[in-house]
Amino acid sequence: MLGGAFENLPGIVFIYHLEFTISYSPEMLYFAACTTQTVKRMTIKVGDPAPDFTSKDQHGNPVKLSGYRGKKVVLYFYPKDDTPGCTAQACNLNENLPALKAAGYEVIGVSIDDEKSHRKFIDKYGLNFTLLADTDKQVVQLYDLWQEKSMYGKQYMGTVRTTFLIDEKGIITDIISKVDTKAHTDQILK
Repeated sequence: MLGGAFENLPGIVFIYHLEFTISYSPEMLYFAACTTQTVKRMTIKVGDPAPDFTSKDQHGNPVKLSGYRGKKVVLYFYPKDDTPGCTAQACNLNENLPALKAAGYEVIGVSIDDEKSHRKFIDKYGLNFTLLADTDKQVVQLYDLWQEKSMYGKQYMGTVRTTFLIDEKGIITDIISKVDTKAHTDQILK
């Protein structure tokens, strides 16, 4: 089932491995087939074209990354609206938006929260940039950021906080994986 959901994602290769077991007992003969699947993750690196996607913004309008060609983009992925680290990061970017705009950047945030959650987050903190609602997790998976995480010894799946800087031609110029949420703009404008 996993393969059907993701086989059309560019850059992700699925390798299917079939194992067959034949068992015999005096009571019955049965044939069991077990299918396992290995996912080869796409590695995005500086110098690569940014994978294109379309997702809905906080108002439900479709936003296509390639629609920003001709502009530099700060594409930042964060785990959850209105949590301490995510709020610090969003507020830092918002407070420094004039400096980011002066450097030619448009800011786009991506999380798996829905449009309503994004609108509340934007209204509560007066954010002045676009937030994309990746509720089906297609964008975080496309960028290989939906991964197993651990907190207090508990394993769970979640978005890995990462920022991609993209130039006017759609090429990734930097990847910030160790995000300082309170000084993120400094990391971008270094």
